Amino acid sequence: MIDKSVVKELVKEWLQDKDYFLVDVEISKDNKIIVEIDHAEGVWIEDCVELSRFIEDHLSRDEEDFELEVGSAGLGQPFKVPQQYVNFIGKEVEVLDGDGKKYKGILKSVDGNQFVVSVQKRVKATDKKRPELTTVDQTFQMDQVKHTKYLISFK
Repeated sequence: MIDKSVVKELVKEWLQDKDYFLVDVEISKDNKIIVEIDHAEGVWIEDCVELSRFIEDHLSRDEEDFELEVGSAGLGQPFKVPQQYVNFIGKEVEVLDGDGKKYKGILKSVDGNQFVVSVQKRVKATDKKRPELTTVDQTFQMDQVKHTKYLISFK
């Protein structure tokens, strides 16, 4: 089986001096290699082709055959690395917390493993009979949520 660390090092070498970043590398038991990259302004197919050729040039099919797929992290897919959170600041996201509760709101900030989303919540004011919809900042830890993903809007 092809070593995942070898593929990651090849990708990191190709990424040097580029604004792209590595999202994920997966290698199945039958040597299907899936490489996901991303960029703040989107991923160009020409760059995926270039990275694919770079990897193929540095791996030997004579030693071990493989299938290679290079692409971008899909829109609407859960975030896998902190840089994806940074890229979507100011955008609407969905967070599924560790307890299975969903939050939808605007991603406000990212600091290390922590991120803040402005969400709408019903809050009861002391002088009111009914709770009112209010925007509040909800803080999450990346490693304590089940997923966070960008919400695509066609408005």
